[in-house]
Amino acid sequence: MSAATPGRAIALTDGGDCLLRADEPLASLQLQCGGELPGKIAIPALLETVRKARRYQLRLARGISALTPSEAISAWVEVEPRVDGDEGCEISLKTWQTAPLPADDGNSHEYDREQIDNELAEFAAVLDHDQNVLVVSCRADDLAALAARMEDAPGKRWTSFVDVAGLEHRQPVHWRLLDGARLMVEGSERSWRAALRPRNEDRAETPDGFELLLVADEPLPPSLSQEPDDALAATQRKHIIGQEIAPALRQPISRIIANAETIRAKLAGPLSDDYARYASDIASAGQLLLDLLEDLSDLEVVEAEDFSTAPDRIDLAAVARQAAGILAVRAREKAIALDAPRHGETLPAVAEFRRVLQILINLIGNAIRYSPANSQIWIRVEQTGEMASLVVADQGPGLSAEQAAVVFDKFERLGRSDEGGSGLGLYISRRLARAMNGDLTVESAAGQGARFTLTVPFDSEASDGEPPPPLDT
Repeated sequence: MSAATPGRAIALTDGGDCLLRADEPLASLQLQCGGELPGKIAIPALLETVRKARRYQLRLARGISALTPSEAISAWVEVEPRVDGDEGCEISLKTWQTAPLPADDGNSHEYDREQIDNELAEFAAVLDHDQNVLVVSCRADDLAALAARMEDAPGKRWTSFVDVAGLEHRQPVHWRLLDGARLMVEGSERSWRAALRPRNEDRAETPDGFELLLVADEPLPPSLSQEPDDALAATQRKHIIGQEIAPALRQPISRIIANAETIRAKLAGPLSDDYARYASDIASAGQLLLDLLEDLSDLEVVEAEDFSTAPDRIDLAAVARQAAGILAVRAREKAIALDAPRHGETLPAVAEFRRVLQILINLIGNAIRYSPANSQIWIRVEQTGEMASLVVADQGPGLSAEQAAVVFDKFERLGRSDEGGSGLGLYISRRLARAMNGDLTVESAAGQGARFTLTVPFDSEASDGEPPPPLDT
């Protein structure tokens, strides 16, 4: 007989997947699984869900299972990347159920296999419902070329990038036949196994999307673990901040932020309010430093002589909805309503998906930062001749003519003395827009809000019929 626990439990994690604080019953489960509070998430299924949400910066909702010495526990969790200046996530735990530990019926072997795959996978990708590539993550040197090919041609079916054993045609294959398939990847001497997981928990015949994991049959050969050649080293030297300085500083700064947040929340014991505020200031300063590192890394990339973007066929309205979803929590905290394009509204365009998303997150984030509470932000898309336009309009204080003339300048903070922002976001966003054969402009007047418009080429070949062929990249 199972027992359900009503109510809603909330937990927060940091950028290192450590549980900073948790309501009951999640706190007790963390301890029963051998973890600490605060401490690294000790519930395997929850840890994997948090890692995915943080890695892909997506809101995930799914069922999880866990075992204690006496009970089998199932719950529905919603995990959302935090937008309060932290790289961690907010966890909302619902429909908690417990049942006596069942006898071993063989199902635990499937669970164990998935957990092992999660730890051993050296390549991961998020796929849509047609198994087309959306987002890629790689930690294997011999799969770097595969990751680059997928990133350069998003929207293509993942099987077109690999050789699947026993697959003699390129027609769509049911996902169940591809789960566990053996693969050969150009550029890798190792053989690989595909693990294909539906992103909706019930594993329906037509899931909403998938997670693809590649697991190697053998470890990376020593010959592939050597130092990069001179040409690659020369390329890396062009991006010293993004490839050397930022990775070296990101972890210690994240640890400082996590420890400061632990102190601020008084999780380590009683503390005076003054010291808690000091800890909050330390965490805020650390997050600003992390943001600056990311901005400088982006600046280094967009100002490189060989910088270019990868043209994708995208739906500008869908990207707008995704950006609004990512920032929904931050908007709700200020009681700001985000009015994004409705579901079913589309606007085909030719631009790089991740760069457009980066621009929109910057524009909407700025609008939230400068808009008053209980106001509204409008996000609209429209076709203007041969261009596709996306407008972000707010009810903030607006810009004077003098401010609007310099708002896209490098390090321009419009005379602000507060600690928010590096003054690089809009500069980088305009560089990205122009690299995609578009532009980023602003219309505003003091006291009347601001209206930022992103334009990129309209995809004239898109239609309601057959999708257009992939772009040559």
